Amino acid sequence: MNHQTVVILDFGGQYNQLIARRVRECAVYCEVLPSRTPLAEVFAKNPIGIIFTGGPNSVYEEESPHIDPAVFERGVPVLGICYGIQLMAHTLGGHVTSPDSREYGKTVTYYDTSCPLFAGLPDKGVSWMSHTDYIDRLPEGFTSAAHTDCCPTAAMQNPEKKLYGLQMHPEVLHTENGVAMLRNFLYRVCGAKGDWTMGDYARSTVASLREKIGDGKVLLGLSGGVDSSVAAALLSRAVGGQLTCIFVDHGLMRKNEGDEVEEAFRGHDLNFVRVDARDRFLDKLAGVTDPERKRKIIGEEFIRVFEAEAKKLGRVDYLAQGTIYPDVIESGAGDAATIKSHHNVGGLPDYVDFKEIIEPLRLLFKDETRALGRELGLPGYLVDRQPFPGPGLAVRIVGEITREKVAVLQDADWIFREEIARAGLEKEVHQYFAVLTDMRSVGVMGDGRTYDYTVALRGVTTTDFMTADWARIPYEVLDLVSRRIVNEVRGINRIVYDITSKPPATIEWL
Repeated sequence: MNHQTVVILDFGGQYNQLIARRVRECAVYCEVLPSRTPLAEVFAKNPIGIIFTGGPNSVYEEESPHIDPAVFERGVPVLGICYGIQLMAHTLGGHVTSPDSREYGKTVTYYDTSCPLFAGLPDKGVSWMSHTDYIDRLPEGFTSAAHTDCCPTAAMQNPEKKLYGLQMHPEVLHTENGVAMLRNFLYRVCGAKGDWTMGDYARSTVASLREKIGDGKVLLGLSGGVDSSVAAALLSRAVGGQLTCIFVDHGLMRKNEGDEVEEAFRGHDLNFVRVDARDRFLDKLAGVTDPERKRKIIGEEFIRVFEAEAKKLGRVDYLAQGTIYPDVIESGAGDAATIKSHHNVGGLPDYVDFKEIIEPLRLLFKDETRALGRELGLPGYLVDRQPFPGPGLAVRIVGEITREKVAVLQDADWIFREEIARAGLEKEVHQYFAVLTDMRSVGVMGDGRTYDYTVALRGVTTTDFMTADWARIPYEVLDLVSRRIVNEVRGINRIVYDITSKPPATIEWL
């Protein structure tokens, strides 16, 4: 693809993927690379700009990550954020120290609006700070472009060399006009044209897939999730009937989801194979209570079922996956290389004979993947689907899994999701679901005593799913959900609402 590119050098900060997302929201393509990437490799991408991310280190410590000073001599604009501004100052002869006062959280900041980063913005605003060190002596040729009551250099600039730095985090929503600051860097300093759109990505990717695949056969494991569904739609547009999608229905999806997935792809030019493996999975899970054991059983059975169906196809040239960019970063594209080793194929390469893995979404973030799905005409219930674990409801049922419990949870979860939608809260509550606990308690219905299960409702708000706060769903909505579940779902006589944030809890229970 011939898009303008910004390179983001990752120094280990917690918001690094968010920086990349914000750049792309400004219609500019970017890639995240480890800070240790050789400069020859960085400049081989012909970047219109380079961004240094934040990080947990102090630049004056010997073991901290550093940068080759030659990066500042190529005439390519550079923006340093948090650790990045300190690294720029330290490398170019300034001085960074640890003062008595530190800045964390929302901080009133004063801006020099003659600086290109702040052009057209107010000269005062709240920014999000997260730093112990600060710059107390600027490098030669630089001037301060912002300050706070405690930090004399909240931003710095050297317009002649197109070098800029921000001590605050413009990528987080807590920084007022933060995205505008990034946009100013991209368009006013780097000369961006804004050539990164999903329509263009779809057209160019379809063309490249056609060229690569030729007359080959492609196999895709379709889970019904956002990533695999968008990958299927993209490949369908590229190679049509050469694509076979195997949808393994393990019986642990949400109510009606299996039928919805099948219906969504009914009009697409591809071979859709739905395997009804519900009895097989539930029989294997009988008597199992440990959540990790459940996951392993489901993963193993999925591979076995997929293998059996794949063998019926004969020759397969390419195995397709719905890998997206955060998976690539976590696998080693950034300094967060130890988070996990990604390949969502599991053991499949040992059992399916193919030439190569195709990952048509590997450049996209989740929100971009959803946008691409809309571009390709996928229905909203797939494109806007909430995160859903691979093992499905198996890890939302505490204790043993039975057919009866699955049916109970499907109905309770359906009611909860239906009432959230009716209340217009789908965009305010970012993930919401029901959990069938293993706890039974005494209740009274009519004039009779009951001894039935408790359902826990979970709703969270989050921007990145790494942290989350419990959602303040209105009491009247929770009341309606509670009454409906107890009245309409047999076996349930008590509803509780989880008000624990992440951390200390996780979003999922199991």
